[in-house]
Amino acid sequence: MRRRFAALPAALLLLSLLAPATAVAGDGGGHRPTVTVTTSVETPPLYDDEAGGNASGDDPAIWVHPKHSDRSLVVTTAKEGGLRVYSVAATELQSVAATAAPRADGVPGRYNNVDIAYGLDVAGRKTDVAVVSDRYNDQVRFFAIDPAGSDAAQPLTEVTAPELEFLFSPDRETVAEDQTAYGLAVYQRRGRTYAVVTQEGSTNIATARITTGPDGVGYTDVEHLAMPGEFALPDGTTWVPCEEPGVEPQLEGLAVDRRTGTLYAAQEDVGLWRVPLPLGSGEPRLVDRVTDFGVHDAYDPETEECAPVDPEVPSYGGKNLTADAEGVDIWYGPGRKGYVIVSSQGDDTYGVYDLRGRNRALGTFRVAGDGVDDVDGSDGLAVSNAPVGEYRSGLLVTHDEPETGPDVDPGREEDATGFSYVHWGDVAKALRLH
Repeated sequence: MRRRFAALPAALLLLSLLAPATAVAGDGGGHRPTVTVTTSVETPPLYDDEAGGNASGDDPAIWVHPKHSDRSLVVTTAKEGGLRVYSVAATELQSVAATAAPRADGVPGRYNNVDIAYGLDVAGRKTDVAVVSDRYNDQVRFFAIDPAGSDAAQPLTEVTAPELEFLFSPDRETVAEDQTAYGLAVYQRRGRTYAVVTQEGSTNIATARITTGPDGVGYTDVEHLAMPGEFALPDGTTWVPCEEPGVEPQLEGLAVDRRTGTLYAAQEDVGLWRVPLPLGSGEPRLVDRVTDFGVHDAYDPETEECAPVDPEVPSYGGKNLTADAEGVDIWYGPGRKGYVIVSSQGDDTYGVYDLRGRNRALGTFRVAGDGVDDVDGSDGLAVSNAPVGEYRSGLLVTHDEPETGPDVDPGREEDATGFSYVHWGDVAKALRLH
């Protein structure tokens, strides 16, 4: 069954989000100075060149071993380079090629985002599964996690069912246009498991119910919601984020509050959204806006960049996120306590928001290297509240691009990416999160 929801009207956005401009929850409480935490642990560099197998790191997920946290895994996407699996010590355990999707018209994949589904019934056994968005096949793919974790000879094994439907495209010809499955998060509640997926170059979000059967893990009941792509401003103008021709302001980073079923979604050039699930069951709310929200830009085809039409005109933006807003995840505390973490790729920082109430902004931090390079241009991130090996207060894993550490091959710095590990307790202490 497939059902589509209409886009939200711009007038609704003006009334509920932008009048007055300071009404956005993420602006409340002022802006604290950005604090710094350090990391000394990073994964080996990946290289997005022919010699490196076109491996470009993007998004991580953390699988926590139920009994032995030191056997936990970090699973990351490497786009055309497939997947990489790392230990708690950031050593590479497995490289999974982006093979052709199990479809009659399947092509080699491009893996963009990853998350973990726990306790699926796979071949009669409770199995944890890495769930991955595949851009080149416009679908989700599934990889069973060996319960031995880092002790396994092969931690991941693909279990994707054959002939799964495209998530956003009517046919293979349309898939080739590349506006396909992009950001991804897993949503598990009341005995059911869903994948939430965004569309590259579009404002669309999809949900799909994950299923299991004798042929493997698949999905059904795909539903869509078109998020806003233009915004009515208090000065009477309508703002459309500047993109290259034919591209809408896309969303990528996603996380679902497992307690309430609320989706947090980063629209790269707009800000952080709070979206009720199921899609269409309530009104999305813009939690915080990027700093240049409302600035009218023009696209220059020669430079392929956007520039302000009038640099003197002020923005209606917030103070915590600088476009692009990218990775999103949630750290859970006791009761309803928790934090939403968002990577602010434009200024190499991270915003932290209260999971409760109206998601008040609690501060921003950056990650400096201690014997390794600083974290720059972070895309995806993942955080665990459970102990993971030596990370007793939880582990934060973040993408780093470009990777410029001492282990990077000279002359290949522009092609190098990686992932850094951070003690969540260091972040909580620096921001005085209680």
